[in-house]
Amino acid sequence: MDQILKIKLGREVKDYLSITFGLICYALGWAAFLLPYQITTGGVTGISAIIYYVTGIEIQVSYFIINAVFLGFALKILGPKFSLKTIYAIFMLTFLLWLFQALLKNPNGTLPQLLGPGQEFMACVVGAGLLGFGIGIFCNNGSTGGTDIIAWIINKYKDVTLGRMMMYCDIVIISSCYFIFHDWKRVLFGFCVLFIMSIVIDYVINSSRQSVQFLIFSRKHDEIAEGITKQIDRGVTLLDGTGWYSKQGIKVVVVLAKKSQSLDIFRLVKDIDPNAFISQSNVVGVYGEGFDKLKIK
Repeated sequence: MDQILKIKLGREVKDYLSITFGLICYALGWAAFLLPYQITTGGVTGISAIIYYVTGIEIQVSYFIINAVFLGFALKILGPKFSLKTIYAIFMLTFLLWLFQALLKNPNGTLPQLLGPGQEFMACVVGAGLLGFGIGIFCNNGSTGGTDIIAWIINKYKDVTLGRMMMYCDIVIISSCYFIFHDWKRVLFGFCVLFIMSIVIDYVINSSRQSVQFLIFSRKHDEIAEGITKQIDRGVTLLDGTGWYSKQGIKVVVVLAKKSQSLDIFRLVKDIDPNAFISQSNVVGVYGEGFDKLKIK
């Protein structure tokens, strides 16, 4: 019982650390690159940035107020769907947005353009990269609320997918920049941020989930299977095969592993049987124990 509790506690601590690190990257992207160059994007943070450009009210203030209102509606309409991690993320991001702005501000109270004047596009690229990297890290462990909540509420009453609803929200938020700056360039920068963010998010998420499949042909299949099971901690399956040329039977060692474990498997096989024949291929998805959970209704 104590062992299970320790495992669950360790998993929760790891989740909160991941959320915090992701939020640090996200807040830094806003404070260091997007806000000084007056660039926005979708979500509640984008709305808060627009309010900041118009009124001077700091982004973290309006971000917190809007999310507090949304959470109130969400708890009333949807029930307690959003976990403590979402509430933690909202409070932590509010603090981090304030902290980074306080650290970066000039004595006159303005945020410096770290890349120099006239570098809006580069600020857009770097800022979007940080935002996407941050979201990619914490999106599997929590949510920052915002337009996620709007999408859930509308999805409850209308037959509109969550992804499409969030896309509509982001388009409206980014397009509204034109009415403030009267400059379509700002709108395009906003969509560039959204596009780059989505690419980086996909890359971060998919890179952590990449799996590979090994087919290992060796006379020392027993030693290899035992080594992979004990040293690499991966399951092994043995298949019966027949060499067409030699007409001799052989065991084929089949292994599904994380891409990061590939080098360890190659080294282990080489140490046991340098003449082994190995085939490695990337796998689109692996579901089950030790990999992703199968989520089908």
